[in-house]
Amino acid sequence: MPFAPFVGVNHHGQSILLGAGLISSEDTGTFTWLFQTWLQCMDGIAPKAIITDQDRAMKNAIATKVPEKLGSYAAYRSGLKTQLMKCVYDTQTIEEFEKCWAGFINTYDLHENVWLKSLYVEREYWVPVFLKEHFWAGMSTTQRSESMNAFFDGYVHSKTNLKEFVDQFDSALRKKIENENHAEFQSFSQVIPCISRSPIEKKFQELYTNAKFREVQQQVIGLLDLDPSLLTSDGVMKSYLLEDEVRIEEFTKPVTFLVDFNEEDCSAKCSCGLFQMRGILCRHILAVFKCNGIKSLPDRYILDRWRKDIKRRCKEEDTGDD
Repeated sequence: MPFAPFVGVNHHGQSILLGAGLISSEDTGTFTWLFQTWLQCMDGIAPKAIITDQDRAMKNAIATKVPEKLGSYAAYRSGLKTQLMKCVYDTQTIEEFEKCWAGFINTYDLHENVWLKSLYVEREYWVPVFLKEHFWAGMSTTQRSESMNAFFDGYVHSKTNLKEFVDQFDSALRKKIENENHAEFQSFSQVIPCISRSPIEKKFQELYTNAKFREVQQQVIGLLDLDPSLLTSDGVMKSYLLEDEVRIEEFTKPVTFLVDFNEEDCSAKCSCGLFQMRGILCRHILAVFKCNGIKSLPDRYILDRWRKDIKRRCKEEDTGDD
């Protein structure tokens, strides 16, 4: 029977189970029932965004399907594939993507290609630039190696019978709770030293769980090589360009990011989208704060989602002890 776990992320960045279903088939009617039933269990509160296994497969599918679907075109070897990948993965704004895609289609005369048409229609569900404004808590497919089903890896598999499944399901949940309790203890008993004298880093050290503070520190380390260049200044608004390097698998490539900064309310937005997507302040914004002498972090950049001093009722209710 297909097993469908609904997995989320806790304040330590660990996977947590929101619900799970055993279904008879994988047709539309069954999935409709599954989602409706799960939604009832969640008091009717739907997630703002959801990732499926199909999303994870999309990038791999693009890589394998491009030669299959477009390899017959004479221009394939002279840059068609590179241009397509650039449109999909290198554009930083929706406008930039749309312009790049239109140029790609025109350059190679692909207006009648049915496969590309279908990809374009679904673009807001898989092209990275369309997903930047959504909060994914670190679960976006390019940032989290764990698949949705990995929650139960080592506990259940395709040959597990129903009786074994019930026992193993309970064991998996208890192990996850143990892991969370351990991370909780570590966050209150072990202090990770700051690597800078920045009061902003110090603030995150005080408030965030250890796992999330380590993510912040990676950004603090990254800002050391950044030198923001003022692009425009209009009243309280400033825009900066920052030259950075992004690692993609075993390669690094230079990328220019844009940070818009409001001096009046000390708000900033970066084209990398890290804060919107993961709730972690990026090194580009930190670098702009530094060059503007910002030493006190606005509350909007401290998310309750990652704080260690907030009691989370759901963890206690999910232990199964009642």
